[in-house]
Amino acid sequence: MSSLDWLFGLEHLGVKFGLDNITTITGELGHPEREFRSVHIAGTNGKGSVAAMVESGLRAAGYKTGRFTSPHLVNITERFAVDGAPIAAAELEDAVEHLESITNRLLSQGSLEASPTFFEVTTALAFEIFRSAGVQVAVIEVGLGGRLDSTNVLSPTVSVITTIGLDHQSYLGDTLGQVAYEKAGIIKPGTPVVLGRLPPQSVEVIRSVAEQRKAPLIDSGEDTRMLGVTTRTGGTSIARLETPVRRYEAIELPLAGIHQAENAIVAVRTLETLEACGVTVPENAVVDGLRRVSWPGRLDRRRLPGGRELLLDAAHNADGAAALAAFLAAEDSEPSPLVFGTLADKDVVEMVRALAPSISAMVLTRGAVSRFFEPAELFNTVKTAAPRLRVVAAPSIAQALEIAWRISPRIVVAGSLFLVGDVMKELKLS
Repeated sequence: MSSLDWLFGLEHLGVKFGLDNITTITGELGHPEREFRSVHIAGTNGKGSVAAMVESGLRAAGYKTGRFTSPHLVNITERFAVDGAPIAAAELEDAVEHLESITNRLLSQGSLEASPTFFEVTTALAFEIFRSAGVQVAVIEVGLGGRLDSTNVLSPTVSVITTIGLDHQSYLGDTLGQVAYEKAGIIKPGTPVVLGRLPPQSVEVIRSVAEQRKAPLIDSGEDTRMLGVTTRTGGTSIARLETPVRRYEAIELPLAGIHQAENAIVAVRTLETLEACGVTVPENAVVDGLRRVSWPGRLDRRRLPGGRELLLDAAHNADGAAALAAFLAAEDSEPSPLVFGTLADKDVVEMVRALAPSISAMVLTRGAVSRFFEPAELFNTVKTAAPRLRVVAAPSIAQALEIAWRISPRIVVAGSLFLVGDVMKELKLS
């Protein structure tokens, strides 16, 4: 069995909250997470996009960067980006082999009471890969929640909380206040925390935690003015912003969707806060970094042979579905069919209610990971939530795509980043 087989074999352990395993592993590695400065990003939605923007801005400022995000779309190497590019497969295999050996030794010694999970190991891998690469500043995305997420062994230069919404309720709680408390767990004593536009009850919880930890709070939803947004063909835009630090007359945003302007505000304020903490990011690097950012699978339009077209978007919870629906509603075209699949812990009813008015049909399918709803299981739920919508269940992605393209040459794929990645694999997209 190869080391990568060992790593993927850990997926069956699922999610395990707590910092004991990651603390033991990083200690055995000599704490690689302390060898570079970091930005730690939590949030219900937007954290991946903000991570991509911040990393691009840091790279434009001349820093050697690392970026750790999850999940990946097509290849696991995407999770570990150095200077904006996934690491080489051979490099990852060597790092996994090294970590497998360390993990087995810790288990045999009794230092680890149980095998670490897939995410705990990939987190440790990211830290070790970034140290070995000589990364100066790493942007680290929280996996789930924040307080007990494996990434929370970091002592970041800046913490970020992008958005707060209901998702993963079985882990994070059923109220926005409970979710905010879990996300606020990434706030460290004296470390500035940048907020996106959050519900008032969430801000109250986060402000309380920040005050207790004497962490300066930068509320980008309050301190930054959007002076104007010009939407271009394809959904990209140019934004004018005024922050407490600078006035930006033209920030090009290649990521489609008006919600990306809100993400850009968070990224800009994060880069400005980094500069205040001694990580120099001049204005031209902020502007150039956002102009050059790439983040596949988020309102990502692909044109294929034969006049076919698809729009790929994660839209993995109710808020994400609402953002996708708003984008589709603003397009000057007939509604398209949606190929939809989602994980079993999601609020399907709210997602479908948000999406139904902006699509012509829904083709239900599932991705490869075991946690997906089965299409037949989803069917009745979707019909109850949107009784007038045409709904079809397809047992495979290939069949779902074929059905959708028979309805229209322009289709949408959404519901899970895992599904988007599996569609990209099916169509051999990169």
